[in-house]
Amino acid sequence: QEELVASGGGSVQPGESLRLSCVVSGRTFSRRGIGWFRQTPGKEREGVVCLTSSGDKTYYSNSVKGRFTMSRDSTKNTVYLQMNSLRAEDAAVYYCATPVHPVCDPLVSRTPWRDWGQGTQVTVST
Repeated sequence: QEELVASGGGSVQPGESLRLSCVVSGRTFSRRGIGWFRQTPGKEREGVVCLTSSGDKTYYSNSVKGRFTMSRDSTKNTVYLQMNSLRAEDAAVYYCATPVHPVCDPLVSRTPWRDWGQGTQVTVST
């Protein structure tokens, strides 16, 4: 059974950075894409990024493009989300997740997700 354990959230000021980590077990990266979505109370879930199973293509939502970078370390079964130039609107609970479809959707903000872990809280405020 697939398990995704996210960590690394915290409280930062606007303009600062955070790096989230997600340890994945029960699956291999080569079978299906993997990504992150975020959610805040009262708002729809928003897909943030999806990394393809081959690892050679990453799709970002327009809201984070140019500021966030996703990577993976297959030797550690871990994916990362480097978040730079954080804004107040980035505050949310971030979930590492597996998309429903094996192939990442370039419109990542609307990606349906199949499995995710407990999430990690990111707070951005002065």
